[in-house]
Amino acid sequence: MRLPLLVLALGAFALGTGEFTVMGLLPQVASDLAISIPQAGNLVSAYAIGVVVGAPLLIAAATRLPRRQALILTIGLYGVAHLLSAVAPNYPLLLVARFLSGLPHGAYFGIAAIVAGMLARPERRARAMAQVFMGLTVANIVGVPLSTLLGQLVGWRWTFALVGVIALATAVAVRFVVPDVRPDGEPARLADELRALTRRPVWMSLAVAVVGGAALFTSYSYIAPMLTEVAGYPEAAITLVLAMFGVGMTVGNVIGARLADWDPLRAILLVLPTIAVVALALVPAMHHPVSAAIVLFLFAIATFAVLPSVQLRIIDGAAGAPHMAAGSMHAAFNLANAAGAWLGGAAIAAGFGLTSPNVVAAALALLGLGIALITARVERRVPATSAA
Repeated sequence: MRLPLLVLALGAFALGTGEFTVMGLLPQVASDLAISIPQAGNLVSAYAIGVVVGAPLLIAAATRLPRRQALILTIGLYGVAHLLSAVAPNYPLLLVARFLSGLPHGAYFGIAAIVAGMLARPERRARAMAQVFMGLTVANIVGVPLSTLLGQLVGWRWTFALVGVIALATAVAVRFVVPDVRPDGEPARLADELRALTRRPVWMSLAVAVVGGAALFTSYSYIAPMLTEVAGYPEAAITLVLAMFGVGMTVGNVIGARLADWDPLRAILLVLPTIAVVALALVPAMHHPVSAAIVLFLFAIATFAVLPSVQLRIIDGAAGAPHMAAGSMHAAFNLANAAGAWLGGAAIAAGFGLTSPNVVAAALALLGLGIALITARVERRVPATSAA
């Protein structure tokens, strides 16, 4: 079963690289298309909105299709959309192409996680799913930095083209390598899945994911101009900083998983104020290259440490809704992506400076903390509805 999981992880690698690499290339895209940095940041938001729109729609459609066919269609659409991004002649068409790129993102991850779990023995389901999502981790450590370097050397369009080729290669590999697994018994009905997402622990956790997750993207979306124009890094050094940020994401994910096993709600209450403190520390730290690198690494750890707890609460709260639970987290994460990129760009456009998104990130983390505190209070009153 290892080869099918590797193929599914390759798709996750393509999605992770395609989503995050544009953040490291905002200056190049802005210069080439003669637009401002905040306008280029809208490309991040367009992708994220595509994920939010596409996750429920394509997952709903996928319940009617064999899962291997659904995987081929979603990752194939991703590849075609990235090739369209590579040849988009102007800013409006690139925005449309980025939106189309985001549509299959959540559906692919949701279906791939379910297929990975079905390919493994019951006692190894979680590890099988983790192997698929390892593709996303590798994307942040290797794919994003190298694609950023490629974009700096030969142009950002080649980066999009490469991601498109990897995605289409994954579609072919899925057809010939991944078994066409089918669920035992009757598959979950779409109405039942949608009903499960109306449970209070689920939508409150999704609210925390959106608001708290936006703290990450408010700062991360503008990491390249902050590093070059404030911290004084040369463009060539951004690749190394992005790789370091990817390592921080991985460390945060590992720490966050342990915290989630301890107590997911308490972990959220612990991590969100930490994000706020580190985000505020980025404002002065960005004025020196060494302090910028150190605090960015801590920021990556803190922001990704909250994700396992939020995801666990969503999945536990939406028991009986496997497709929607798997996709809703990615939809929420990318709604956070869209909101964060827009808010960060608005702060810059308002004249508050390139480090101002970090202040907005801190405020968002505190807002997420407020939602989490309300959640904790409600669940203490009605313990039967709480989701651990």
